[in-house]
Formats: sequence, structure tokens, C-alpha cells
Amino acid sequence: MAWTWQLESSADENESSPGRSALAEIENPVHPSQSDAESWVGEVWPQLAEQGVTQVTLFHDGNFVYGPMLLSE
Repeated sequence: MAWTWQLESSADENESSPGRSALAEIENPVHPSQSDAESWVGEVWPQLAEQGVTQVTLFHDGNFVYGPMLLSE
């Protein structure tokens, strides 16, 4: 079972935007559990925000779980 985050930025509105390709460069691991996925995003959200991520959405085996969740203080 794979838990993954979809990383999004305001630049995602335009698929050909430079922001979209920059997000593809960010390490976004697959997690074995929801708890692991949530712990990971809780630890790295400041770094993700610095790299242009504005929100994240959680998926389980490709199925929507929840989100988008804004990355802000």
C-alpha cells in the first residue's frame, strides 16, 4: 500500500509553467502508512514551502484521501 503526497503550487494552474517543473525536482517519497506520510509532511513542510509548494493532497494507492492542505504558518 502506497501513501503519497501530491505537491502543488500556485504556478500549477499552468502546466507548462517553470514552477511545475521545479516541483518535479523535489524528493517526494512513497510512504508505507498514512501515519508515516503525515509525519513526513509535518517534518518537511517548511522546506517544501521554501521550494514553492503551497499545498499538498494525500493519496492512498492513487485514490484521494484528503486535501488540499495549505502549507503556511
